[in-house]
This record gives sequence, C-alpha cells and structure tokens, in this order.
Amino acid sequence: MALEVHLVTPEREVWGGPAQMVIARGTDGMVGILAGHAPLLIRLAIGPLRIQDEAGAWLQAVVDGGFLHVTSHEEATRVDVLATGAELEAEVDRQAAEARVAELQARLAEGDDAAVRTELAKALARTGLGE
Repeated sequence: MALEVHLVTPEREVWGGPAQMVIARGTDGMVGILAGHAPLLIRLAIGPLRIQDEAGAWLQAVVDGGFLHVTSHEEATRVDVLATGAELEAEVDRQAAEARVAELQARLAEGDDAAVRTELAKALARTGLGE
C-alpha cells in the first residue's frame, strides 16, 4: 500500500509525492502517519512537519497551523496537509527568522499581545528547523 502526501497552502502546493511516513504536531500532540492509517482529521499547531520520502530521506518543513487529513483506500493512503502557511527547510531564511524573533520579543516586552505571541511562535519554528 502506498502513502501519498500533499502539503498545500492557499497560495501553492509546497510539496507532493509518495512517502513512507509523515510526522506532524497537532494541537493535542504529535502524530505519525504510515500507509494503511485509519481516517483522521486533526488541527495542526505551529511547528515542524517531517516527511520521509520513498528513498528514506527526511524532508523537513514548518507549518503555521491548519489541518491534516488522512484517507485510506485499498490501494493507497492519502495525507493532505492543509496549512495556513508552510515552508520547506531549504526555503527558510534563518537570518531573517532570527531577526524577526528579536523584533517580536522586544514588542512582547512592551506588553502582552496574542497576535505578537503567534507571530513569535511562527518565527521560532523557522529558527528551530533542522535541530
């Protein structure tokens, strides 16, 4: 049985193809998906998404929330990651992300703001890729 993965945002398909496994961070914790997985719908947290491709190599991305939907049929299991925003590790500008973290931490020090905390979580997720 095959595992087909699609990582999409409203703007583009970030990645799509066959895979061995997907690991994502849901709002209630981590989840791992293999071929043959039961149907599932979870809300994603801001954080890493890992995809093990057919050759066994790991692809890392960061998602800014959204949903992960799993469907299984006799021939294949399909994982649709419908993310608010997403970037592959190779697309992340680490220096810009680190500068954004510093800027947002300074803004947060001036006063608690939920929108600033959310943006800070997104920037921190990008600086932590590959660790």
